[in-house]
Amino acid sequence: MSETPPTPASFSPYRRWGIGLNVVFVVLIVLSVVVMVNYVSQDYFVRYHVSGRGRIPLAPLTVKFLQSFTNRIEITLYYDKSDPYYSMITDILGEYKLANPRLHIQTVDYIRDPGAALQLKEKFGYYLNSPTAKDMILFECEGRQAAVTGGALINYVSQWAKEKQLKLIRKPVAFAGEQLFTTALLQVTSSKRYKAYFLEGDVAHSISDNSENLGYSRFAGVLKQYSIDSEQIRLLGTNDVPEDCSFLVIPGPNKPIPEIILDKIERYLNQGGRLFVLFNFESKDTGLEPLLAKWGVRVGTNILKDPDNTTTAPDATDMMIFSFGNHQLVNSLRALQLILPRSVSRLRTGETPADAPKVEELAFSGPKAFAPDNKPLGRHSFPLMVAVEKGAIKGVNTDRGTTRILVTGDSIFLANRQIQSAENQDFATYAANWLLDRPQLLDGIPPHPILEYRLVMTKAQLQGAEWVLLAGMPGSVLAFGFLVWLRRRH
Repeated sequence: MSETPPTPASFSPYRRWGIGLNVVFVVLIVLSVVVMVNYVSQDYFVRYHVSGRGRIPLAPLTVKFLQSFTNRIEITLYYDKSDPYYSMITDILGEYKLANPRLHIQTVDYIRDPGAALQLKEKFGYYLNSPTAKDMILFECEGRQAAVTGGALINYVSQWAKEKQLKLIRKPVAFAGEQLFTTALLQVTSSKRYKAYFLEGDVAHSISDNSENLGYSRFAGVLKQYSIDSEQIRLLGTNDVPEDCSFLVIPGPNKPIPEIILDKIERYLNQGGRLFVLFNFESKDTGLEPLLAKWGVRVGTNILKDPDNTTTAPDATDMMIFSFGNHQLVNSLRALQLILPRSVSRLRTGETPADAPKVEELAFSGPKAFAPDNKPLGRHSFPLMVAVEKGAIKGVNTDRGTTRILVTGDSIFLANRQIQSAENQDFATYAANWLLDRPQLLDGIPPHPILEYRLVMTKAQLQGAEWVLLAGMPGSVLAFGFLVWLRRRH
């Protein structure tokens, strides 16, 4: 009987080594393809958002600004992570970091990590030493610091709601994080500080006044967000307009300005100065009118009303402005709210010299506006503010640059209460940046709307949903498992 030959091995050492080398070779090829794709894709970056709710696209102005600086910036969220808007803040800051990887972002939860919060208070003492300081976004770059409070990030609207009883509630409508974060980054990355001087004396407003109706302290606060310091000045005696004056503000002159001050203002303008004059319904015969006429501006003496565009009917003490000229200062605006404004227009003359100032009308009343004290004027659209620009004057040393003048027929619309109405605050920032010739900050950064979704169901629909969630879905899983068990049993 012959012996059964031995069964040959399934895998010889040679075959095993061949399979192993083949696997290694395939893995190397796959890794090479992945590396090449990543290398090529770094210049063709595309990001897709699966969830529309989480996507917060940045304005082109913000992206352009983020790509312009090369310094490392520390951003710290001193925040309670359970806050309902915390994820929205981290989402938009994530977009900032994608636009510029030099941003370093971290979070310190002051409730769950008190030790780290204490160290942060030592570093940002100016902003965090207050007992009520919480929920803040802190920015630092080369020793310069800025902060954005969490309470300022959400824009609310008040409305009446009826549940068990009628009550007034605040509904969140917009997220202003991009506006405030970009402003804070501008503040910490800009080594240059600007100075706005506010004329004091016979004027209606003061930056040291915190009153709601006439104070200008909030206006000064808005300027500070854009690296513009504010200071009051008197031009009496030998005091002249300071050399470090970025622009001069005359907020609501209500009495004749002395001739010596007018001469200094005129000399300042001839040297390339920047001027912001805000008249109001009490500003009459101030002496500025003939000075501005030399620059092509006509300041009217009539107080205007517009019954079709007012929130205070039938008195019509305010005027809503929806019509604007074609100028970069107002191109991003949709609405302003003025209080009993005066007309301010371009001075119409015969033939305009080639070296005449460029005067542009910026905002207009509605077509049915009128002057109660001068009815022969009739009802028509009145210009309410103008912008003036003129290059160097021959024979005059213009170290400051191009002369720019902004004149408005109302000053109360930038007072502490009114500056928060309509888009008055946006106008204040655009005005300052135009006077400083910073066009990159005039495009506007709109707030992001907050969308709310409400599911309305009847009682029967709610019960049906409960049955599906509590019985239907678990039951279907159990039934499928039971069928599998039956099949395997046989």
